[in-house]
Amino acid sequence: MSPKNVIFKKMAKDKSVGVYMAKRDFVDRVDSVEPVDGVILVDPEVLKGKKAFVQLSCTFRYGREDMDVMGIAFRREIYVAIRQVYPPIQDREQSTHTKMQGKLLRKLGDNAFPFFFEFPDNLPCSVGLQPGPNDSGKQCVVEFEVKAFSAESQEAKVRKRSTVHLMIRKLQYAPENSGTAPSVKTSREFVMSDKPLHLEASLDKEIYYHGEPINVCVNVTNSSNKNVKNIIVSVDQVATVVLYSNDSYVRAVALEESGDAVAAGASLKKVYTLTPLLVCNRERRGIALDGKLKHEDTNLASSSIVKEGVLKEVLGILVSYRVMVKLIIGGILGSSEVGVELPLTLMHPKPDLGREQRAGRGDGV
Repeated sequence: MSPKNVIFKKMAKDKSVGVYMAKRDFVDRVDSVEPVDGVILVDPEVLKGKKAFVQLSCTFRYGREDMDVMGIAFRREIYVAIRQVYPPIQDREQSTHTKMQGKLLRKLGDNAFPFFFEFPDNLPCSVGLQPGPNDSGKQCVVEFEVKAFSAESQEAKVRKRSTVHLMIRKLQYAPENSGTAPSVKTSREFVMSDKPLHLEASLDKEIYYHGEPINVCVNVTNSSNKNVKNIIVSVDQVATVVLYSNDSYVRAVALEESGDAVAAGASLKKVYTLTPLLVCNRERRGIALDGKLKHEDTNLASSSIVKEGVLKEVLGILVSYRVMVKLIIGGILGSSEVGVELPLTLMHPKPDLGREQRAGRGDGV
């Protein structure tokens, strides 16, 4: 194999089975998902007549495993598929689906066997809610795993020494075709004022990449007799846990309290620039993050793109973003607000399209 090809491998402690995979990130294109493929290496002498299996699973966890009490599990298996790889049920050539599998089989020899899984199109992407600074472990997360193990049968009790786990991720990239740049306007009339206040806000596009600045154009025409004391612009992340509670967590991941004022009868047109980054939100509980692999960092969660007709209840955690523009209006009896919101999509570009952009920018991590 070429030196450029990185192979991920992991062996069970008793050396009975090992997993070899060419990649650990699999792309969800909404209408289809990249299949999961790899090779299982077995040692027949260690197996001693046992069978070898490989399992693909998607798990939603909303509490640490050591918190399980009274038989209540804080985890739910969203999807599980199991294949027997040894003794092989099919001929090796018939079971080989990719060129990389073929290369691995030739390199590893006769005791290597291919496996192949196709993702259903209704599974969530890898995402989790960031725990607080004093929390131990991940509190709420959707994870994918490839597990290989040896046992008398797939229902039999499996020894930890005969099991190997390899975490993988299911990811989405930004679509190539962006929608219309969001724009919104509103007017507010006040008691004892003959004329209204007008607020208009717009973005320069609908899709932004992680680490890319977001330009928000704000246009205020204050024909009223009220004074605008402050303009607050934020990028909000909305993470909805749809699997068990439908709770929504709204967090401002980028915020500017400008202090800009607009007196009665005056106007203001200004572009505010905000850049939502994980580096500015590392200590905040409940921020949704893209799934990460061991020893790797991650970024703010990408927007969720859901295939039409899929039941959202099985999708674990759904993430969306919006820009909020608020005008703080002064008054004798206290302040009031006039606000608008603009939806946006925050994702990674497809690797072949965004390599140059990411090389020069990153996500501050």
